[in-house]
Amino acid sequence: MKSPMRALLTLLVLALLGGCANLVSKPLSQRLEHGILDNDDPRLVAEGIPAYLLLIDGGLASNPDDVNALLAGARLYGAYATLATLEAAPDDPDAQARAARLSARAFNYAGRALCLRRKALCQAPALTFDEWRERLQQADRRLLEPLYLYATAWAGFIQNHSDDWSVLADLPKVEATLERILALDPDYEQGMPELYLGVIRAQRPPALGGDPEQARAHFEAALQRSGGRNLMAKVEYARLYARLTFDQALHDRLLNEVITADPRAPGLTLINTLAQREARRLLAESAEYFEE
Repeated sequence: MKSPMRALLTLLVLALLGGCANLVSKPLSQRLEHGILDNDDPRLVAEGIPAYLLLIDGGLASNPDDVNALLAGARLYGAYATLATLEAAPDDPDAQARAARLSARAFNYAGRALCLRRKALCQAPALTFDEWRERLQQADRRLLEPLYLYATAWAGFIQNHSDDWSVLADLPKVEATLERILALDPDYEQGMPELYLGVIRAQRPPALGGDPEQARAHFEAALQRSGGRNLMAKVEYARLYARLTFDQALHDRLLNEVITADPRAPGLTLINTLAQREARRLLAESAEYFEE
């Protein structure tokens, strides 16, 4: 799998599993959330999510305007698309097509939920960048959850449809959405919007506005806002900044810190487990990469 795809895919697990909406009773929903986020077996999680997806789809069939169910569906479909792709065999010809379908469902659910909460924020892909940015100014803190889920599901949809230039052209709107979230709450989701912006801006060529130092600042901010507990921030910092600037010392230091860290942290164990797996792979390639 190409490195840029892995960069966004691994982020989506944490972003889209950041809490399960109250489709069922709140205690059960909370237990499901903790069971997913605090699990250190990504394959087990990937195998367990589909049953809950069927429950969400069934509920929405009879009540299509249930915002909580739509938000839960956006989270879980996006996360399942990510995990299924990461756990698929490298030669699985259907993995990418399946991820594209699942991420489209996540994006659809997130868009419907946001539209129900604020009609001015409906149909963002049909708007110009300036129109979308202007409408984002109407969003307040009460819209943080649907806005964040929309931004992250949109990023996943773009990543899984990156061969469509009309889809790829919407990436600046995702950035504007993440920036609005940070303006409303700089600490939201332990700095995950910062991490997304770092990934996006590290991958963009300088001719199109990419800025490695700006990306580095986002990675540093993400680490600060998570208290250093989000190990994926260090992995992407190494993968997308240290490699880009050919800084092997920084690259290896960050990855070794990830590998030796305790992955267990409330709400972060699953993503940290994935981060350690990625860190080992990247570190094993380090000597060859920096000798090129």
